[in-house]
Amino acid sequence: MKVIAFTGLPGSGKSEAVNVAKEMGIKVVRMGDEIRKEARKMGLELNDKNLGKIADEMRREHGMDIWARRCLPEIKNDMVIIDGIRNIEEVELFRQHIKNFILIAIHASPNTRYERMMKRGREDDSLSEEDLKERDERELRWGIGNVVAMADIVVANEGSLDEFRKKIKKILEGN
Repeated sequence: MKVIAFTGLPGSGKSEAVNVAKEMGIKVVRMGDEIRKEARKMGLELNDKNLGKIADEMRREHGMDIWARRCLPEIKNDMVIIDGIRNIEEVELFRQHIKNFILIAIHASPNTRYERMMKRGREDDSLSEEDLKERDERELRWGIGNVVAMADIVVANEGSLDEFRKKIKKILEGN
């Protein structure tokens, strides 16, 4: 089994990388889906504030790797993509259970990420530069900076969507 995990700050391109994988027929497990499930169970609106609060509280209460543990049973195909690694504890959990685990960090500048988030208009996106800054700070507190630093592969995403999609496809085809 081979597992490739994507990490990166909000708006860096993780969802687009996941779309490339899906188009290639690769199974995708989104860690954020577990957080959204929890929010629905609680009857909460799916917005950045609520999802961030749930993710944060559950990590404090159940351990930093809670979302990785909840996703682990879904990882059973020959090749799987994991979207949304946020901390080193998640990486360690996956590396303990998965022999062939590759971590890919996607990087884009804050300005590029903000512009992309404004264009895509996803319900859980930050709606202002200040919101994005707060979201970045929250994710950095969770340890995403360490995860990016530990990545096996780093992909810069400052060019066109087509260029980025080609980079991701090439990486996925090579793995």
